[in-house]
Amino acid sequence: MSYRTLKVITILLPAILIGGFELLRHSVFLHKLSMSLGNYLIILLTLVIMYFFSTWMFNIIAKKNRRIASEREMRAVYEERERLAKELHDNIAQTLFLLKVNLSKGKIEEAKGLLNSIDANVRQAIYNLRMNPGEMPSLQKRIENWVNEWSAVSGIEARISIGTEEGSFSPAEEVQLFSIIQEAFTNIRKHSQATTAFLQLQTTSEGWTMTIKDNGKGFLPNQSERTRYGLVMLRERAQKMDAQLEIISELDDGTIIVVKRERNRDALSSVNRR
Repeated sequence: MSYRTLKVITILLPAILIGGFELLRHSVFLHKLSMSLGNYLIILLTLVIMYFFSTWMFNIIAKKNRRIASEREMRAVYEERERLAKELHDNIAQTLFLLKVNLSKGKIEEAKGLLNSIDANVRQAIYNLRMNPGEMPSLQKRIENWVNEWSAVSGIEARISIGTEEGSFSPAEEVQLFSIIQEAFTNIRKHSQATTAFLQLQTTSEGWTMTIKDNGKGFLPNQSERTRYGLVMLRERAQKMDAQLEIISELDDGTIIVVKRERNRDALSSVNRR
């Protein structure tokens, strides 16, 4: 049933109900119902009928809203997949070019590293892109699988601590969160020279916090030129989730990335102001 139909019914029902009752009272029950009893009856009849009607109508609206929200989230997932496919294509083209250059210069070890990178990126991307969103494993399982594979390819020890409940994130939020993890760990592998990396994701009644840190060489704010694009991507994705991003790093003391969001932050602030 369309919103237009519901609007028409909402407009006509009270008029038909009250007008019809008044018409019957004056034409049929005029000598059987007193004026005061008739008034009470029309009030009671209106309350009962409008209660059931409004309950039925809002159930329909809630179902429509859930379907619309689901469709939007699924569209966000598919749009992100298209973006990832393009990004993968561009990344592979660049990596293959570097591979060709290294092979022409006889840099076999560098070429092997590029091949491992291509292999990991392709296998992970194919898995993500071909998986039906409705059949995907839980967010925790996907993160664990990806980080463990990243560790095997990079040779960097990775530790994971995840404390989330199923349904804590919408599909669109999961896409952004997973992309933040991928971008952060890619930067660790490329730039940090770390031997260990750590990921913690925790949800509470007040919101959620994700911390990614490594024991690498770190950087100063004015020395982050090489990873500027990666940091910009992290900030953009955090903004899409309405989350706060903090990056803490010092030379020879590793890097810490903290992404967090408080649930109902605006509502809580409003209550506190009262």
